[in-house]
Amino acid sequence: MNQINSLMLKLNSSLSFSLIFILHFSWAQIPEYYSNINFEQHGVSLRLQLSNLITDTHHTFLPYTSGATDTWDVMRISDLSSDNSGAVLLIYGYDDDDDDFINDRSRDAYDTCHTGWCNGKWNREHVFARSLSNPPLTTTDPGPGTDIHNLRAADSQKNSERSNRFFADGSGNSGIIEGGLYFPGDEWKGDVARIIMYMYLRYPGQCNAVNSAAGPITYAIQNDMPDLLLEWNQEDPVSDFELTRNDVIYYYQGNRNPFIDNPYLASLIWNGPQAVDAWETLSGPDYDAQPVTVYPNVTDDYITISGLGSKEFKTTIYNQLGQAVFNNNNQKSINVSKLPAGVYILEVRSSQQLNPFKFIKN
Repeated sequence: MNQINSLMLKLNSSLSFSLIFILHFSWAQIPEYYSNINFEQHGVSLRLQLSNLITDTHHTFLPYTSGATDTWDVMRISDLSSDNSGAVLLIYGYDDDDDDFINDRSRDAYDTCHTGWCNGKWNREHVFARSLSNPPLTTTDPGPGTDIHNLRAADSQKNSERSNRFFADGSGNSGIIEGGLYFPGDEWKGDVARIIMYMYLRYPGQCNAVNSAAGPITYAIQNDMPDLLLEWNQEDPVSDFELTRNDVIYYYQGNRNPFIDNPYLASLIWNGPQAVDAWETLSGPDYDAQPVTVYPNVTDDYITISGLGSKEFKTTIYNQLGQAVFNNNNQKSINVSKLPAGVYILEVRSSQQLNPFKFIKN
């Protein structure tokens, strides 16, 4: 604990641990950080707004390794385990009680791997693998390769096991799966999804999400977000560890990971499974909403909405560019015969729920 206190003095931080831990935004309202975002817009428009925000507010790039404050220093704060204030939480880890270091879930914050023998030590995992970026992420100078949102403490052997393997679906604990792909583990799959989404928005064109995860792309009309990541984002909710980590990095870097603040933003941008709306403002309360369906999936003229209990609702159709091409209220049978052939997203919004559906116009 004396080492941690010394580190806090070294960083000359005006924040104490107690303040950092109460920095979490008050959910159930949109935080001030997002005050200039127009949440009436979805899809590509919302993605671009958030991309600009996290780029414009990223005021500090920390060096990877330095005699001054560097990524090691910040990660010894941001990645601390809530169960042990002197240990960092190790991504992909799951067992502190067996004799195999590679499985460890936590490790002393100063048991770091720098050179030579690294068994039983931790290093910095690039969740969006360095070599999968185009151009590759480098760490020689502060920049995309030193963005702490993408760096997580990991057992050095576990880090090597993951290497630059594409993420793929699985179950249980982390490990290499069929085809040489990698499953991060049930506890960490949501963390991975939200980090890759952040990297895609922060470094568009360089860190494309499709270059990091395997599997089909059917939800996102831009074909830019693997279904797997949207499903993981919904299946593995944001943890207190992620929230605290986001606050610490915000203090040092200046920007936030929006998908940790509210995983529902991914649903608004790329459709797919509806994640929890942490702010309780972008979607209506779920109540006992009935399942909504839209048919047919392929049509020449009409699509029909079925199962919507509310009499008051709004329908919006988006084209593949994320542009709204149709708006109407309370209309359950929609004539799309004049739309050009292509793939569209029909969004049905009521006070109780928001449902996106993909359909093809012949």
